Amino acid sequence: MSKLKWLYPGMFIKRWIFLTTLGIILVAMGFTMVISEKTPQNKTFAAVIIILGGLIVITGVSRIINSFVTVFLPERKELVDRIYQKRILEKGPRIVTIGGGTGLSTLLHGLKEYTSNITAIVTVGDDGGSSGRLREELNVLPPGDIRNCLVALADTEPLMEKLFQFRFADGKYLKGHNFGNLFITAMSKVTGDFEQAIKASSKVLAIRGNVIPATLTKVVLKALHKDGTETIGESKIPEKKSPIEKMYINPNDSRPTMEALEAIKKAHAIILGPGSLYTSIMPNLLIDGMYKAIKGSKAIKVYVCNVMTQLGETGSYKASDHINAIIAHTGIDVMNYCIVNTGKVPPKLLGKYKEENAYPVTVDEEKVKQSGCEVIKANVIDTKDFVRHDSHKLAKIIIDLLSAIRKH
Repeated sequence: MSKLKWLYPGMFIKRWIFLTTLGIILVAMGFTMVISEKTPQNKTFAAVIIILGGLIVITGVSRIINSFVTVFLPERKELVDRIYQKRILEKGPRIVTIGGGTGLSTLLHGLKEYTSNITAIVTVGDDGGSSGRLREELNVLPPGDIRNCLVALADTEPLMEKLFQFRFADGKYLKGHNFGNLFITAMSKVTGDFEQAIKASSKVLAIRGNVIPATLTKVVLKALHKDGTETIGESKIPEKKSPIEKMYINPNDSRPTMEALEAIKKAHAIILGPGSLYTSIMPNLLIDGMYKAIKGSKAIKVYVCNVMTQLGETGSYKASDHINAIIAHTGIDVMNYCIVNTGKVPPKLLGKYKEENAYPVTVDEEKVKQSGCEVIKANVIDTKDFVRHDSHKLAKIIIDLLSAIRKH
């Protein structure tokens, strides 16, 4: 009985099936006439019937396809775009990004235009804002950085993205909370598993790629400063004026997720940054086994150096200082390339950042090379409202680099 439903009124299918069938009959009749008839006039008439039948078949089939697309892909992109994303992007390079904060989500937004084989390994050390409150009150991993990465990789309607990024401005208990954070937290309670909650949220947003927490352990960041004092907590570390000497995580035997290790092993490229050096990138590298996995991978390793210094973390750092800090915490084999910015920051924005004691990172190329990194210089910034990496410029540089290396 279910097959007969195709013949129900209002399905907008049977008329095109009949039309296609008529076209096939005409084409068959035409070929029969060509074979049986001997006079040129009759063969010409047969050719006309074949052409007419072919046009009717093409019209009928295209209408059938359009009927299905209208139902299954309402208000979505053209079918050719869907096929491109499915077939072409699936053949793209396997890229692993490691970090957190807005820097990582910016990079992902650009990379998803070149490949869907993206794995974002995201820090879970956040203890401030909405994420910190949920972490403290409900004993869950902080969802904020993961939410930003999910939205960056999303291939869904803009309204859904806006919903996940919506922040409540009112309410005694909801004020300051982000809807996406609440959704992921609720999903983790429903599924009983934070990883499953991320996968379920990924399906809702139809993301290109995968988002994975660096560890499932509730890690706490600790910074030892050069004046001998210690600061505990990701949100408190940037508030300290003394420069950072060493970073730690507690517990120090936290293990990476198996999916993260598997993605690193299969990667063509591993990208560190951009993002806060000590509170977004370093926490991932300090997880027991993470650095060794990166070092053992055959992928090229790229560090995206920050564009501006950050008070409380990298106050007077040059490009080489960023790299040397990573080497001091891990090892010299963790990076092959370093992308640095050569674009000019407008004076108006320079003045704005100066008020926050933030300045463009100086590119000391020779010292970077001494660290074992090849320097890639380019204008990779967006200076509309803030000084940030331009997602498309940065992604293109990484893809071009990977393509050039894979050709040799």
